[in-house]
Amino acid sequence: MVISFLLIVIGFLGLIFGANWLVDGASALAKKYHIPDLVIGLTIVAFGTSAPELVVNAVASMDGLSDIVLANIIGSNIFNLFIILGIAGLIYPITVQSSTAWREIPISLIVTIVFFGLANDFFIHQNTEISRLDGIILLLFFVFFLYYVFKQMKTEKGEVLPYSHRSNSKIWSLIIVGFIGLIIGGKLVVDNSIGIATDLGVSQKIIGLTIIAAGTSLPELITSIVAALKKNSDIAIGNVIGSNIFNVLLILGISSLIKPISYNQIFNQDFALLIGGTAFLIMAMVTGKRKKLDRWEALLLVVFYLIYTSYLISKEL
Repeated sequence: MVISFLLIVIGFLGLIFGANWLVDGASALAKKYHIPDLVIGLTIVAFGTSAPELVVNAVASMDGLSDIVLANIIGSNIFNLFIILGIAGLIYPITVQSSTAWREIPISLIVTIVFFGLANDFFIHQNTEISRLDGIILLLFFVFFLYYVFKQMKTEKGEVLPYSHRSNSKIWSLIIVGFIGLIIGGKLVVDNSIGIATDLGVSQKIIGLTIIAAGTSLPELITSIVAALKKNSDIAIGNVIGSNIFNVLLILGISSLIKPISYNQIFNQDFALLIGGTAFLIMAMVTGKRKKLDRWEALLLVVFYLIYTSYLISKEL
């Protein structure tokens, strides 16, 4: 089991470094052909931070591990909301200033409710699964969301991404090595997580909601902590909310296209936590004069996550 844990750590390192190398190489290639920073940020950089979840879910979907697929997405979104945003808010109270970030919070709630409805087949009466048709619907929503963000960001000043000229060989080396790191890392994480779950006698759901979800959310965690230390509230909250929307619309959409995902209704309690947490965030932002997530509210998020995770683990023991 110790070896399995070490291989998972190596897998996460492969995912993180692979995503960074892929983003660096793809950004340099885009810059070389004079693609605007806005387009790079919306596509390449956004994809890079979601790449760990995407690769892990693609591997799990191909292997027919529906609980891992669902637990990674739901667990990552819960981790993003309660731990990442909570820690960022403890470092520096988060104030919503950008109109884009302000609108994305309710959009994230709506996307989560749509995910919940599709999973439980409230809209189309069939077996409880996320079908390929559902995946197409999610990806269509993702295209509309990208168009919406693109239109919004055109009216706002964006930060220019740093760029240093690189040779073609170095650019393509970064892209290729990045992809290899993602693929190998994703495979190591999924295979060894299943091994640990089997050895410990716990469900794939618990492993997905805890170890895998936290590990694949490391890029978002680092980004939001750095943003909080720099007192950049828009990046701190935009990173979390944007990632949660990407996880559902893009990653779940692709995962269900690879293979329909069987839905276990035991996940409904996790949906309740995610929906409740997002609603709490909206309430925190609309109440009071300063429209911000105070430190005591951030602390509530972190404490509630720790209590809930302890509850889930205790049920397995």
